[in-house]
Amino acid sequence: MTADFPDFAPLRAIGWPYAGAPEDAAWREAFATHPQALPARVVEQHRSGYVVADAPAAAVKAESLPEWQRPRFPAHERPAVGDWVLLEGKRIVALLPRHTAIKRGAAGEHYHQQVIAANIDTVFIVCGLDADFNPRRIERYLLLVGGGGAQPVVVLTKADKTEYGPDAVATLEELAVQGVPVHAVNAKDPASVAVLEQYLGPGRTAVLVGSSGAGKSTLTNTLLGIDKMKTAAVRENDSRGRHTTTHRALIPLPSGACLIDTPGMRELKPTGEEDLGEGGFADVQALAEQCKFRDCSHQREPGCAVRAAIERGDLDQERFFNYLKLRDEVAVAADKLANRLAQKSDAKVQSKVLHKRLEDKYGKR
Repeated sequence: MTADFPDFAPLRAIGWPYAGAPEDAAWREAFATHPQALPARVVEQHRSGYVVADAPAAAVKAESLPEWQRPRFPAHERPAVGDWVLLEGKRIVALLPRHTAIKRGAAGEHYHQQVIAANIDTVFIVCGLDADFNPRRIERYLLLVGGGGAQPVVVLTKADKTEYGPDAVATLEELAVQGVPVHAVNAKDPASVAVLEQYLGPGRTAVLVGSSGAGKSTLTNTLLGIDKMKTAAVRENDSRGRHTTTHRALIPLPSGACLIDTPGMRELKPTGEEDLGEGGFADVQALAEQCKFRDCSHQREPGCAVRAAIERGDLDQERFFNYLKLRDEVAVAADKLANRLAQKSDAKVQSKVLHKRLEDKYGKR
């Protein structure tokens, strides 16, 4: 690592996690491998490349590594918004290991992972208190967030347009009991949005996720204090919005925190790495452990603690059905992930065998 390492103050203003040089061993190794490189953060991700910054107002386009541009290169191994990279000039030479991430299974039949945001402290799961309000979708978001290392926070917007805000918060009571904060806000009102400032201290990074029209861009503008992000009205018949945010972008806030706004996501597939206990269903799993039979399917078996809780009104039946649905989806995705890893392992073995044959025939080159 070079002795003339850059000033950390500008880096800390965009989320640099250290007071000085990196303490993470893997990060230090990357710096040692590229002694002339300087750190920067990915602030925008486009199909054609990346925009990176080493200070709040110092964004530049960066050239990615050639292997990242190959069609079959795993998408989740490419940089995402929030990632830290090493730059030599305007060329990215290394992706620093992530501390946290939120991922989903990519759309389509083939198994792929997509990183929504990296190196984040808080995930704001934004849901409008109109026809957008859907506790089951919130639970799905929590499942994806749960194993990534970031703190989930449910933000219910448009509290000014309904008198049922307290009822909606009460509907999500099971989440609050598990330590998932739930806040109902008017996204246009700075005084209402101020409740989120506790998660947005200097050096912190948060990401906004939710459907189009949920109010993510409006929330971003209010936290910024200026109308930076484009917004649009939702359709009155179903409260659906247009994709006013077309790409992920990291934005420094006046508080010293960074906020990542994301386009609305309609498909939220598990990756197979999720843990339902960490993803908002710890109470259901705790009940399942009290069942008389270890392999209880929670249908008609005697001594089923889960069915007993539903009958007492302690567990919402629709939430339990969603738990079963998500459990099955995670299991299917886990099988696909295992097959993908096995294929990669076989490919490595076959490659080694081929190289050995070539060396035996032609000698080392």
